[in-house]
Amino acid sequence: MTFIKFLLTKSFLKQLGLAVIAIIVLSFLILTWLKFTTNHGQQIEVPDLAKMTIEEAEDALDDLDLRYEIMDTTNYNPSFPYKTVIEQLPKAGRFVKEDRKIYISLNRSGYPMIQVPPVVGKTKRQAEPTLKAVGFKIGKIDYRKYIAKDEVLEIRHKGQKINVGDKLQKTSVIDLVLGDGEGGLNRNAKPEEGGDDDSQSEIEADGGN
Repeated sequence: MTFIKFLLTKSFLKQLGLAVIAIIVLSFLILTWLKFTTNHGQQIEVPDLAKMTIEEAEDALDDLDLRYEIMDTTNYNPSFPYKTVIEQLPKAGRFVKEDRKIYISLNRSGYPMIQVPPVVGKTKRQAEPTLKAVGFKIGKIDYRKYIAKDEVLEIRHKGQKINVGDKLQKTSVIDLVLGDGEGGLNRNAKPEEGGDDDSQSEIEADGGN
């Protein structure tokens, strides 16, 4: 019996048919198992948790079979109530699988305290971006007789002199005292009373802490 004739025998065709059926059944079982264990194709839209309390967020996520984890944050938004969700990852509207963990951040009770950076002795051009970069605002600019024009001689907050390393709330307004480029070498020289040429000021920002 030749090989080709053997392939055409009923016994071989029967075994081949059984093998094909077995492969189909096995493939179906594997795909069903994968779909069950990985939730293949199941997508859940992430809800918007903004301004929810932790209890409200937990209930909303439980209803969708989602989990959550609270992330540490220093962010503060005055338009959000205290200890409500201020940020979430993934963002609202994204689609995720069942049992996915949603990372949330809660709003603080206020802006964090920040150390005043070393700006005394620097120029106005250097000091302003340094203060703004850490979260402060620039307020009034006063000038004092000193040889170096626009050099920072002193920094103040609410009229009080402050020093490097002092802690102020983020967004606090800091006033600068600068040299006018026309005086001597005494950094602490006070302007003479009534001397219009000895001191001048300009307002660069309104309001503040």
